[in-house]
Parts: sequence; structure tokens; C-alpha cells
Amino acid sequence: MRVLGIDPGLTRCGIGVVDGRLGRPLTLVDVNVLRTSATEPIPVRLVTIERGVEAWIEEHRPDVVAIERVFARSDVSTVMGTAQASGVAMVVAARRGIPVALHTPSEVKAAVSGSGRAAKPQVGAMVARILRLDAPPKPADAADALALAITHVWRGGASDRIEAARAAAGAAAPTNRYAAAVAAHGRKS
Repeated sequence: MRVLGIDPGLTRCGIGVVDGRLGRPLTLVDVNVLRTSATEPIPVRLVTIERGVEAWIEEHRPDVVAIERVFARSDVSTVMGTAQASGVAMVVAARRGIPVALHTPSEVKAAVSGSGRAAKPQVGAMVARILRLDAPPKPADAADALALAITHVWRGGASDRIEAARAAAGAAAPTNRYAAAVAAHGRKS
């Protein structure tokens, strides 16, 4: 399974790709940070993020996109920027029919470090260890994107197998709800 992990942010949007499956060593495919300038208007910044995510999806062809679930923080402007970047990433994936999984920060920390309260340096160190890297990816947004991808392989893979089993038994909705929704919307227009 190839997972594109996205740590959404308006100024720095971490993005990383991991190959692997449960019970097997994971492999780093690529990692980076999409950056936008705070001096640009927000719509321009969102287009920059959209184009960046599109390019990564085109280049790496992920099976699923794992995005950090936005949660309330004390700084409303940070939450808004994170939510906007997250929404753009979801739309890009949905347009291509790629499933999107949302993982909370504490879920990701627990998956890679064993503690839902792990600090960023600990998460980065564990990402480096899991992917057999010489050093944690920098900046922390890049390591967080990889941690999201790792979490999905380890936790989301089990959910995917359960859904596949339900589908095989005839109890599930279409496997790719996103593609069905996009196709249905296109027919209404």
C-alpha cells in the first residue's frame, strides 16, 4: 500500500509518501514541505498547496491519502489555515477518487511512539527509526507527514481489510465512496 501523508498547514504543509503493509518493513518514498508566503493572499496560498498536492499525487500515485484531523487550538487563525489546507488536500484526493483517512494528532503520536502525548522530537526520532533513516526528517512538518502515512499503514490497513471483507460479503457500500460521490455530482451538473 502506498500512502501519501499530509500534515496540513497554510505556511508549511508537510507531505510524505510511504510504501508498506502491516507486518512488513515500511519504505520512505519521498518527503518534503509545501511552503507559502504569509505575504500572499490566502486564496493564492491555497492554490499553491492544491498544485503541490496534485503534483505529488500525480508523481507518486498513492492508494490512500492520510491527513491530520483538524482540532481546536487556542489560536483561531492557525486552526483556520490548517482547516483550509486540509480541505484543499481532501478535494484534490476526492477528485481523483483516492480514499482519504483522517487521523488525530494523539492517534499518530501513539502509533509511532507508543504515547499519545509524545513531543515532536520524539515523533521525528521514531519516524527515522521506523523508516531506517539516518536522521529525523526536517522540518517537523515533514516528519509529521510521514508519521501520518505510517499510522495509516499500521492502523488504516486493518480498517481497509475489514471494509474489503464486508464488500466481498455484499454488506458494504461501493468500495470507493469518493469516486462515486464525484461521479454522482458530475452527473447532476
